[in-house]
Amino acid sequence: MTFACPQLLWLLLILPVVAFLRARRGPRAAVRYASVATAAAVGRTTRARVGRWLPVLRWPAAALLIVALARPQVSHASTKVTASGVDMMLALDVSGSMQALDLRLDGARADRLKVVKSVVTKFIDARPNDRMGIVAFAGRPYLVSPLTLDHDWLQKNLDRISIGSVEDGTAIGSALAASVNRLRKSDAKSKVVVLLTDGVNNAGSVSPSMAAQAAAAEGIRVYTIAVGAEGRAPIPVVDDAGRRRIVMGEVEVDEQTLRGIARTTGGAFFRATDTDSLQAIYARIDALEKTTRSVNHFERREERFAWAALPGLALVLAEVGLGLTALRRIP
Repeated sequence: MTFACPQLLWLLLILPVVAFLRARRGPRAAVRYASVATAAAVGRTTRARVGRWLPVLRWPAAALLIVALARPQVSHASTKVTASGVDMMLALDVSGSMQALDLRLDGARADRLKVVKSVVTKFIDARPNDRMGIVAFAGRPYLVSPLTLDHDWLQKNLDRISIGSVEDGTAIGSALAASVNRLRKSDAKSKVVVLLTDGVNNAGSVSPSMAAQAAAAEGIRVYTIAVGAEGRAPIPVVDDAGRRRIVMGEVEVDEQTLRGIARTTGGAFFRATDTDSLQAIYARIDALEKTTRSVNHFERREERFAWAALPGLALVLAEVGLGLTALRRIP
Protein backbone atom coordinates (compact mmCIF):
# COMPACT_ATOMS: atom_id res chain seq x y z
CA MET A 1 0.00 0.00 0.00
CA THR A 2 1.35 3.41 -1.02
CA PHE A 3 -0.04 6.96 -1.01
CA ALA A 4 -0.08 9.36 -3.96
CA CYS A 5 -0.08 12.38 -1.60
CA PRO A 6 1.51 11.13 1.63
CA GLN A 7 2.19 14.67 2.87
CA LEU A 8 -1.53 15.09 3.61
CA LEU A 9 -1.28 12.46 6.33
CA TRP A 10 0.39 15.07 8.53
CA LEU A 11 -3.12 16.56 8.97
CA LEU A 12 -3.95 13.60 11.18
CA LEU A 13 -1.71 15.11 13.85
CA ILE A 14 -3.95 18.19 14.01
CA LEU A 15 -7.12 16.26 14.86
CA PRO A 16 -6.25 15.49 18.52
CA VAL A 17 -5.38 19.15 19.09
CA VAL A 18 -8.65 20.38 17.59
CA ALA A 19 -10.63 17.76 19.56
CA PHE A 20 -8.95 18.86 22.81
CA LEU A 21 -9.66 22.57 22.20
CA ARG A 22 -13.25 21.82 21.21
CA ALA A 23 -13.81 19.81 24.39
CA ARG A 24 -12.57 22.68 26.57
CA ARG A 25 -15.12 25.09 25.06
CA GLY A 26 -18.06 22.83 25.97
CA PRO A 27 -21.27 22.39 23.97
CA ARG A 28 -22.64 25.33 22.02
CA ALA A 29 -26.16 26.51 22.94
CA ALA A 30 -28.56 26.23 20.05
CA VAL A 31 -31.88 27.41 21.53
CA ARG A 32 -32.65 29.85 24.35
CA TYR A 33 -35.55 29.31 26.76
CA ALA A 34 -37.06 31.50 29.47
CA SER A 35 -37.46 28.36 31.59
CA VAL A 36 -35.31 25.23 31.39
CA ALA A 37 -37.63 22.98 33.34
CA THR A 38 -38.99 21.23 30.25
CA ALA A 39 -35.53 20.90 28.70
CA ALA A 40 -34.15 19.38 31.91
CA ALA A 41 -36.83 16.74 31.90
CA VAL A 42 -36.10 15.85 28.28
CA GLY A 43 -32.33 15.76 28.91
CA ARG A 44 -32.77 12.97 31.47
CA THR A 45 -34.09 10.52 28.85
CA THR A 46 -31.88 7.70 27.47
CA ARG A 47 -31.96 9.01 23.92
CA ALA A 48 -30.81 12.40 25.06
CA ARG A 49 -27.86 10.93 26.95
CA VAL A 50 -26.82 8.84 23.92
CA GLY A 51 -27.13 11.88 21.70
CA ARG A 52 -24.37 13.63 23.63
CA TRP A 53 -21.87 11.21 22.09
CA LEU A 54 -22.82 11.88 18.47
CA PRO A 55 -20.15 14.61 17.99
CA VAL A 56 -17.48 11.99 18.74
CA LEU A 57 -18.20 10.41 15.34
CA ARG A 58 -16.82 13.44 13.51
CA TRP A 59 -13.21 12.74 14.58
CA PRO A 60 -12.80 9.24 13.07
CA ALA A 61 -14.79 10.53 10.09
CA ALA A 62 -12.29 13.38 9.63
CA ALA A 63 -9.36 10.97 9.97
CA LEU A 64 -10.79 8.63 7.32
CA LEU A 65 -11.44 11.52 4.92
CA ILE A 66 -7.85 12.75 5.34
CA VAL A 67 -6.58 9.28 4.53
CA ALA A 68 -8.83 9.26 1.45
CA LEU A 69 -7.40 12.64 0.34
CA ALA A 70 -3.89 11.13 0.57
CA ARG A 71 -5.04 8.64 -2.11
CA PRO A 72 -4.05 5.17 -0.92
CA GLN A 73 -3.00 2.94 -3.83
CA VAL A 74 -2.18 -0.71 -4.40
CA SER A 75 0.70 -1.41 -6.80
CA HIS A 76 0.94 -4.45 -9.03
CA ALA A 77 4.47 -4.69 -10.43
CA SER A 78 6.30 -7.34 -12.41
CA THR A 79 9.76 -7.54 -13.92
CA LYS A 80 10.67 -9.73 -16.87
CA VAL A 81 14.36 -10.46 -17.42
CA THR A 82 15.48 -11.98 -20.70
CA ALA A 83 19.05 -13.27 -20.64
CA SER A 84 21.12 -14.48 -23.54
CA GLY A 85 23.28 -16.65 -21.32
CA VAL A 86 26.79 -18.01 -21.39
CA ASP A 87 27.45 -21.64 -20.49
CA MET A 88 30.81 -21.86 -18.78
CA MET A 89 32.94 -24.64 -17.31
CA LEU A 90 35.69 -23.78 -14.84
CA ALA A 91 38.59 -26.24 -14.93
CA LEU A 92 40.74 -25.90 -11.79
CA ASP A 93 44.08 -27.53 -11.08
CA VAL A 94 44.20 -29.25 -7.66
CA SER A 95 47.57 -30.96 -8.03
CA GLY A 96 50.13 -30.96 -5.21
CA SER A 97 51.93 -27.90 -6.59
CA MET A 98 48.82 -25.81 -5.83
CA GLN A 99 49.97 -25.94 -2.19
CA ALA A 100 52.78 -23.50 -3.00
CA LEU A 101 52.69 -20.46 -0.69
CA ASP A 102 53.74 -17.77 -3.15
CA LEU A 103 50.45 -15.80 -3.15
CA ARG A 104 48.81 -13.61 -0.51
CA LEU A 105 45.18 -13.33 0.59
CA ASP A 106 44.00 -10.46 2.82
CA GLY A 107 47.62 -9.57 3.52
CA ALA A 108 48.62 -13.05 4.69
CA ARG A 109 50.53 -15.73 2.83
CA ALA A 110 48.17 -18.37 1.38
CA ASP A 111 48.45 -21.40 -0.88
CA ARG A 112 47.53 -21.12 -4.52
CA LEU A 113 44.34 -23.14 -4.30
CA LYS A 114 42.91 -21.05 -1.46
CA VAL A 115 43.55 -17.84 -3.40
CA VAL A 116 42.07 -19.31 -6.59
CA LYS A 117 38.92 -20.41 -4.78
CA SER A 118 38.51 -16.92 -3.29
CA VAL A 119 38.82 -15.24 -6.70
CA VAL A 120 36.58 -17.78 -8.45
CA THR A 121 33.89 -17.26 -5.79
CA LYS A 122 33.66 -13.56 -6.70
CA PHE A 123 33.71 -14.43 -10.41
CA ILE A 124 30.69 -16.74 -9.96
CA ASP A 125 28.82 -14.10 -7.96
CA ALA A 126 29.34 -11.61 -10.78
CA ARG A 127 27.54 -13.83 -13.32
CA PRO A 128 24.17 -14.79 -11.76
CA ASN A 129 22.41 -15.44 -15.08
CA ASP A 130 24.93 -17.89 -16.52
CA ARG A 131 24.96 -21.64 -16.20
CA MET A 132 28.30 -22.65 -14.75
CA GLY A 133 30.00 -25.91 -13.82
CA ILE A 134 33.33 -26.98 -12.33
CA VAL A 135 35.84 -29.68 -13.25
CA ALA A 136 38.81 -30.19 -10.92
CA PHE A 137 41.86 -32.10 -12.03
CA ALA A 138 45.20 -33.46 -10.86
CA GLY A 139 46.35 -36.83 -12.25
CA ARG A 140 42.87 -37.13 -13.74
CA PRO A 141 39.80 -34.87 -13.94
CA TYR A 142 36.65 -35.26 -11.88
CA LEU A 143 33.33 -33.44 -11.98
CA VAL A 144 32.72 -31.07 -9.08
CA SER A 145 29.47 -29.63 -10.44
CA PRO A 146 27.58 -29.94 -13.75
CA LEU A 147 26.26 -26.84 -15.48
CA THR A 148 23.77 -25.16 -13.16
CA LEU A 149 22.03 -21.87 -12.42
CA ASP A 150 22.00 -22.73 -8.71
CA HIS A 151 25.11 -20.75 -7.82
CA ASP A 152 24.66 -21.27 -4.07
CA TRP A 153 25.01 -25.01 -4.60
CA LEU A 154 27.91 -24.36 -7.01
CA GLN A 155 29.71 -22.30 -4.36
CA LYS A 156 29.27 -25.03 -1.75
CA ASN A 157 30.87 -27.56 -4.09
CA LEU A 158 33.69 -25.14 -4.85
CA ASP A 159 34.38 -24.83 -1.11
CA ARG A 160 34.74 -28.60 -0.84
CA ILE A 161 37.52 -28.82 -3.44
CA SER A 162 40.80 -29.88 -1.86
CA ILE A 163 44.23 -31.15 -2.81
CA GLY A 164 44.69 -34.91 -2.63
CA SER A 165 41.19 -35.95 -3.73
CA VAL A 166 42.69 -37.90 -6.66
CA GLU A 167 46.16 -39.12 -7.59
CA ASP A 168 48.71 -36.39 -8.14
CA GLY A 169 49.73 -35.12 -11.55
CA THR A 170 48.55 -32.50 -14.05
CA ALA A 171 46.16 -33.83 -16.70
CA ILE A 172 45.51 -30.62 -18.63
CA GLY A 173 44.35 -32.33 -21.83
CA SER A 174 41.94 -34.69 -20.06
CA ALA A 175 40.53 -31.85 -17.94
CA LEU A 176 39.85 -29.77 -21.04
CA ALA A 177 38.27 -32.78 -22.79
CA ALA A 178 36.00 -33.39 -19.78
CA SER A 179 34.92 -29.72 -19.78
CA VAL A 180 34.25 -29.78 -23.53
CA ASN A 181 32.16 -32.92 -23.11
CA ARG A 182 29.99 -31.11 -20.56
CA LEU A 183 29.39 -28.24 -23.02
CA ARG A 184 28.94 -30.37 -26.12
CA LYS A 185 25.13 -30.58 -25.94
CA SER A 186 24.60 -27.03 -24.71
CA ASP A 187 22.43 -24.76 -26.86
CA ALA A 188 23.83 -21.54 -25.33
CA LYS A 189 24.90 -18.79 -27.70
CA SER A 190 28.32 -18.70 -26.08
CA LYS A 191 30.22 -21.70 -24.65
CA VAL A 192 33.38 -21.10 -22.67
CA VAL A 193 36.01 -23.00 -20.67
CA VAL A 194 38.26 -21.17 -18.20
CA LEU A 195 41.20 -23.48 -17.49
CA LEU A 196 43.60 -22.65 -14.66
CA THR A 197 46.79 -24.56 -13.91
CA ASP A 198 50.23 -24.08 -12.41
CA GLY A 199 52.00 -27.01 -14.05
CA VAL A 200 52.91 -29.03 -17.12
CA ASN A 201 50.72 -31.68 -18.71
CA ASN A 202 52.15 -34.97 -17.43
CA ALA A 203 49.12 -37.23 -16.97
CA GLY A 204 45.82 -38.19 -18.57
CA SER A 205 44.88 -39.96 -21.78
CA VAL A 206 44.16 -36.91 -23.96
CA SER A 207 46.77 -34.46 -25.21
CA PRO A 208 46.09 -30.75 -24.76
CA SER A 209 46.27 -30.13 -28.52
CA MET A 210 43.64 -32.80 -29.28
CA ALA A 211 41.36 -31.43 -26.58
CA ALA A 212 41.80 -27.91 -27.98
CA GLN A 213 40.87 -29.07 -31.47
CA ALA A 214 37.75 -30.77 -30.09
CA ALA A 215 36.79 -27.53 -28.32
CA ALA A 216 37.28 -25.51 -31.49
CA ALA A 217 35.12 -27.96 -33.45
CA GLU A 218 32.30 -27.45 -30.93
CA GLY A 219 32.63 -23.65 -31.04
CA ILE A 220 33.94 -23.48 -27.49
CA ARG A 221 36.37 -20.73 -26.53
CA VAL A 222 39.03 -21.59 -23.97
CA TYR A 223 40.68 -19.02 -21.73
CA THR A 224 43.82 -20.42 -20.13
CA ILE A 225 45.44 -19.07 -16.97
CA ALA A 226 48.94 -19.91 -15.73
CA VAL A 227 49.06 -19.14 -12.01
CA GLY A 228 51.98 -18.80 -9.60
CA ALA A 229 55.51 -17.41 -9.53
CA GLU A 230 58.17 -18.66 -11.89
CA GLY A 231 61.27 -20.52 -10.72
CA ARG A 232 61.26 -21.47 -7.04
CA ALA A 233 58.37 -21.20 -4.59
CA PRO A 234 57.82 -22.12 -0.90
CA ILE A 235 56.01 -25.46 -0.69
CA PRO A 236 54.85 -27.20 2.53
CA VAL A 237 56.00 -30.80 2.91
CA VAL A 238 55.62 -33.44 5.61
CA ASP A 239 58.78 -35.37 6.52
CA ASP A 240 59.05 -38.99 7.66
CA ALA A 241 58.46 -37.97 11.27
CA GLY A 242 55.12 -36.35 10.33
CA ARG A 243 56.40 -32.80 10.81
CA ARG A 244 55.25 -30.12 8.40
CA ARG A 245 57.88 -27.72 7.10
CA ILE A 246 58.35 -25.29 4.24
CA VAL A 247 60.93 -25.97 1.51
CA MET A 248 61.81 -24.04 -1.62
CA GLY A 249 60.86 -26.14 -4.63
CA GLU A 250 61.08 -25.73 -8.38
CA VAL A 251 57.82 -24.84 -10.10
CA GLU A 252 57.23 -24.94 -13.83
CA VAL A 253 54.22 -24.05 -15.97
CA ASP A 254 53.88 -24.86 -19.68
CA GLU A 255 52.96 -21.47 -21.08
CA GLN A 256 53.53 -22.61 -24.65
CA THR A 257 50.89 -25.33 -24.39
CA LEU A 258 48.40 -22.99 -22.72
CA ARG A 259 48.95 -20.33 -25.39
CA GLY A 260 48.36 -22.96 -28.07
CA ILE A 261 45.05 -24.04 -26.52
CA ALA A 262 43.84 -20.44 -26.37
CA ARG A 263 44.97 -19.70 -29.92
CA THR A 264 43.32 -22.82 -31.37
CA THR A 265 39.94 -22.09 -29.75
CA GLY A 266 39.84 -18.31 -30.23
CA GLY A 267 40.27 -17.61 -26.53
CA ALA A 268 43.13 -15.91 -24.71
CA PHE A 269 46.08 -16.77 -22.48
CA PHE A 270 46.79 -15.00 -19.16
CA ARG A 271 49.66 -15.11 -16.69
CA ALA A 272 48.94 -14.54 -12.98
CA THR A 273 51.93 -14.17 -10.68
CA ASP A 274 50.06 -12.66 -7.72
CA THR A 275 46.57 -12.33 -6.32
CA ASP A 276 45.87 -8.92 -7.85
CA SER A 277 46.76 -10.06 -11.34
CA LEU A 278 44.61 -13.18 -10.92
CA GLN A 279 41.63 -11.04 -9.90
CA ALA A 280 42.24 -8.75 -12.86
CA ILE A 281 42.30 -11.74 -15.22
CA TYR A 282 38.94 -13.07 -14.08
CA ALA A 283 37.52 -9.54 -14.26
CA ARG A 284 38.74 -9.28 -17.85
CA ILE A 285 37.20 -12.64 -18.77
CA ASP A 286 33.97 -11.46 -17.15
CA ALA A 287 34.04 -8.38 -19.40
CA LEU A 288 34.85 -10.42 -22.53
CA GLU A 289 31.98 -12.85 -21.97
CA LYS A 290 29.21 -10.55 -20.85
CA THR A 291 25.67 -11.90 -20.77
CA THR A 292 23.13 -9.91 -22.77
CA ARG A 293 20.16 -8.95 -20.61
CA SER A 294 16.96 -7.05 -21.32
CA VAL A 295 14.77 -5.96 -18.41
CA ASN A 296 11.08 -5.01 -18.82
CA HIS A 297 9.36 -3.52 -15.80
CA PHE A 298 5.56 -3.28 -15.60
CA GLU A 299 3.65 -1.46 -12.87
CA ARG A 300 -0.08 -0.86 -12.44
CA ARG A 301 -1.59 1.19 -9.60
CA GLU A 302 -5.15 0.85 -8.34
CA GLU A 303 -6.77 3.67 -6.35
CA ARG A 304 -8.11 2.63 -2.95
CA PHE A 305 -9.29 6.01 -1.60
CA ALA A 306 -12.87 4.68 -1.49
CA TRP A 307 -11.85 2.27 1.29
CA ALA A 308 -11.39 5.31 3.55
CA ALA A 309 -13.78 7.83 1.96
CA LEU A 310 -16.94 5.71 2.15
CA PRO A 311 -16.65 4.85 5.88
CA GLY A 312 -15.77 8.50 6.60
CA LEU A 313 -18.83 9.79 4.76
CA ALA A 314 -20.98 7.14 6.45
CA LEU A 315 -19.89 8.42 9.88
CA VAL A 316 -20.67 12.04 8.86
CA LEU A 317 -24.13 11.06 7.61
CA ALA A 318 -24.72 9.01 10.76
CA GLU A 319 -23.95 12.00 12.98
CA VAL A 320 -26.12 14.39 10.99
CA GLY A 321 -28.97 11.96 10.39
CA LEU A 322 -29.24 10.65 13.92
CA GLY A 323 -28.84 14.15 15.33
CA LEU A 324 -31.87 15.32 13.33
CA THR A 325 -34.04 12.28 13.96
CA ALA A 326 -33.87 9.52 16.57
CA LEU A 327 -31.16 11.09 18.75
CA ARG A 328 -32.29 14.69 18.36
CA ARG A 329 -31.56 16.55 21.52
CA ILE A 330 -31.81 20.00 23.05
CA PRO A 331 -28.41 21.43 24.02
